[in-house]
Amino acid sequence: MKRRTVLTPLVAVAATVAAASPADTEHVIPKDTTKVIDIEEVVVIATPKENNRLRQQAVSATSFSQNDLRKNSVTSVKSLSGLVPNLFIPDYGSKLTTSMYVRGIGSRINTPAVGLYVDNIPFIDKSAFDFNYSDIERIDVMRGPQGTLYGRNTMGGLIRIFTKSPFSYQGTDLRLGAATYNNYKASVTHYHRISSQFAFSAGAFYEHKGGFFKNQFNGKRIDVDDEFGGRIRAIYLPTENSKLDFTLNYEYTNQGGYPYTYVGRTDGKTEDRADYLNKIDYNNECGYKRNLLNAGLNFEHQADNFILSSVTGFQYLYDQMDLDQDFTSQDLYTMMQKQNAKTISEELVLKSKPGKRWQWTTGVSGFYQALHTKGPVTFRKDGIAWLNSTINTYGNQYMPTISQGAMNMTMTFSDEIQGDELYIGGDFDTPILNGAIFHQSTFNDLFGLEGLSFTAGLRLDYEKLKLKYNTGYDFVHTYGLSGVLTPMNITVDMVPKADYQASKEYTGEISHDYLQLLPKFSLQYNFDTQNNIYATVSKGYRSGGYNIQMFSDVLQKDMQTSIMKDVANATIPVVNNVPMIPQDTKDKIVGILQQMSTETATDVKATTLYKPEYSWNYEIGSHLTLFDNRLQLDVAAFYMDTHNQQISRFVNSGLGRITVNAGKSRSLGAEAAFRTQITDAFSLNGNYGYTYATFTDYVLSDAENYNGNYVPFVPKHTFTVGGQYIFALKSGAFLDNITVNANYKAAGRIYWTEKNDASQALYGTLNGRIDFNKGNGQVALWINNALDKKYEAFYFQTMNRGFAQYGRPLQIGIDLRCRF
Repeated sequence: MKRRTVLTPLVAVAATVAAASPADTEHVIPKDTTKVIDIEEVVVIATPKENNRLRQQAVSATSFSQNDLRKNSVTSVKSLSGLVPNLFIPDYGSKLTTSMYVRGIGSRINTPAVGLYVDNIPFIDKSAFDFNYSDIERIDVMRGPQGTLYGRNTMGGLIRIFTKSPFSYQGTDLRLGAATYNNYKASVTHYHRISSQFAFSAGAFYEHKGGFFKNQFNGKRIDVDDEFGGRIRAIYLPTENSKLDFTLNYEYTNQGGYPYTYVGRTDGKTEDRADYLNKIDYNNECGYKRNLLNAGLNFEHQADNFILSSVTGFQYLYDQMDLDQDFTSQDLYTMMQKQNAKTISEELVLKSKPGKRWQWTTGVSGFYQALHTKGPVTFRKDGIAWLNSTINTYGNQYMPTISQGAMNMTMTFSDEIQGDELYIGGDFDTPILNGAIFHQSTFNDLFGLEGLSFTAGLRLDYEKLKLKYNTGYDFVHTYGLSGVLTPMNITVDMVPKADYQASKEYTGEISHDYLQLLPKFSLQYNFDTQNNIYATVSKGYRSGGYNIQMFSDVLQKDMQTSIMKDVANATIPVVNNVPMIPQDTKDKIVGILQQMSTETATDVKATTLYKPEYSWNYEIGSHLTLFDNRLQLDVAAFYMDTHNQQISRFVNSGLGRITVNAGKSRSLGAEAAFRTQITDAFSLNGNYGYTYATFTDYVLSDAENYNGNYVPFVPKHTFTVGGQYIFALKSGAFLDNITVNANYKAAGRIYWTEKNDASQALYGTLNGRIDFNKGNGQVALWINNALDKKYEAFYFQTMNRGFAQYGRPLQIGIDLRCRF
C-alpha cells in the first residue's frame, strides 16, 4: 500500500507536465542514420592536460553523457559500479565510505586508489567523493594508472566529472521525483547567458530517502537520508582567447546508518547470541552528517603556440560519524569520528595547440590539506562488564591453589572498572603537503610513418605527512584479592578492596616524507581518426598515511598494563608475607605480576604508519569504429604488478579500522565495451571486465599465509548489457516519442577477506526505464533490481563475528523533468 501512495501524487501531474512543456532539444542526437555518435563529439569538454578525445588516446576509458546517466539511473559515483568494466564501488555504509576498486586495487578507508576531478578541480579526500549529481553534463572514467599527468591516488584510474555550462544551456530546469520506500527529490537550476562574454547558472536540490532496512531494536528504518544543497557557476570571457570559469557548490547530508546484519561467528565456536543472528539490531544511534563546500576557478589563455591553464581549488569538509561499534543490541562500545578538513590546491599547465606533430604538456601542481580529526571510543555498560570479565579471567588463570597439610587456600582475583562509561579520547592533526612537476610529450608520425606516435612522460611527486596526536584515558578501578580456606570455608581478604586511579596521556608529533617518480610510455598506431591500437607502460602510486584508529588498540593494551601495575604494587608485598605460600610459588606469582605490569614503549611511528602503494601497469588495447560507424568497440588487456598493497582491516581489539601493507599482488585481465546502433530506433551497449588478482607475497605468519589468495573486494567478472528502443510517434501526437531502456548489471565472485573464507557469488540486477517525451518535458517510470535479487553488497569481520549489508531491494519510481 505504501508503494502506491508514494507514486500517486506525481502520476497525477505527469500528463500535465508532458503536454505543457515547450520543445526540448537537450542532448537529443538525431537518429536519421544508424551511425553511433561519439559522446565527445556531442558533449565537447575542454581539459587542461589533453589535446585529443579519449578514444584517440592510449587509454582504456568510458564516457557517459547526461542522457546515458539518466537512462542508467546514475545518481552518484556509486551508481557507476557495473557500468564500467572492472569498476566495482560497493554501495554500503554512508557517503563517508566511497570504496573504489579497479583492476585489482582499491581501499575501503584512508587514501583512494581512484582519483576524482570535478570541473578540473581535484577532490583530495574520498570522504567528499559521493555527492549529488543533479547538474552533471558528462563523466569520464579512465582505467589504469593516470599518475604522470594527475599524480597521487590515481593508480587505479581517474573519474572526471563535468557540470553543465551556462553557455551551452539556457532556461530553467525543474526536476521532481518520487519512489517507493518514501523517496522524494526535487531540484531546480537556472541557466542564463547575459552576453557573448558572460553566463551563469544557479541551482538547488533537496532529496529525502526513507530507508530500505529496519532496525529491529526500535522498529525504525535505519538508513534514512536527507540532503540539500546548491551550485553556482559563472563563466566570463574577457577576451577572445581567455576564459574564467568559477564554480561554487555546497551540500549538507544527514544520513542514518548502518544496516549491518550479523551473520554468525567466524571462528567455528558455538553461536552465543543466536537471538540477533541474521538481524539488524542496534541499541545506539548511528549516522553520518556532512557539510561539504567546494569552490574552483579555472583560467585559460590561448596564445599563438600554446595554451596556459590555471586551476585553483578550495574544499571545506566538516563531518561527523557515529557508530555502534559492536553492531549489535549489546551495549558494548561506540565510536565517533569528526573531521574538519580544509584543502587548497593549485595547478599550472602549459600545453601545445592541438594538431601539431609534437604535442606536449608540462606543469606544476600542489596542495595543502589541514585535517583535524576527533576519534573517541566509549566503552558502555556491557563493554565495561566485558573488560572486567577479560581482566579477571586473565588474572585468575595465574592464581594458584596453595596447600599446607589438610588446609587449602584458593585465591580469587577481582578487579572492576567503575562507572557506566569509559571514554578513550583522541584528537589528531594530520596535515599533508604535496607538490609535483610533470611533463609529457607525444611525437606524431614517428619515423615518417603517418599514424604512428610515441608518448613519454615523467612526474616527480613529493609528499610530506605529519601526525600530531593527543589521546589517553582516565578512570577508577577497584582491586582486591581474597582467599578461601578449606575445609573451614573461611574467606580471607589478602588484599582488601581499594580504589585506584589509572590514567595515561599520549601526546606527540611525528612526520614522514617521500618522493615518487611516475613515468609513462605509450606507442600508438592510428589507422585513421576513428581506429587505433596502442601499448602502454605506466606507474601509479597511492599515498601512505597514519592509522589514527590504531591508538584505541594501543591504549587498550596500556590500560591493562596500568591496571596490572596497581595490582602488582598492592599484591606483591602481601604475597611475600604469607607464610603458607611456598617460596617457589611466591616467586612465580611475583614474576607473573611483574611481567604483566611492565610497560612496553610504543613506537608510534612504526605502529601507525602505512607505506605508499605503487604499481606498474602494462596494457595493450584498441579503439575501433566498425561497420560503417554502426559499432564502437573498445578492448584492452592488462597486467599490474603491485607493491606494498594497502589492505583495510579491523584492529585486533575491534576498536576501529586500519590500513596495512600486504606485500605484493598481481592483477591480469581484459576489458571490452561496445556501443552499436542496430536501427534508427534500436541500440545496444555492453561491457565485460575480467580481473584475476592474487597475492604473491603476503605472509604474516605460518598460520596466516595468503600467497595465492584472491585480493578482497575485487570481482572476478563484471559485465553489463543494455538496450534502448525509441518509439517515434506521428506528428501532432500527444507525445513526441516513448523511449524504453533496460540493462542487466552483474559482478562476482567477490571475496571479502584475505583468507578467502567469505565471498559473494556472481549476481546481477535487472533495471529498466520508460521515458514519455513531449517537447521539453519528460515523464519517466523506472525500476531498479526488478527481480528483487538478494545479495551481499558488503561484508566484514570483527571480533570473530561476521557482518553483512545486503543490496537494496526492488524499487520503482517516477521522474518528471521540464525546461522553461
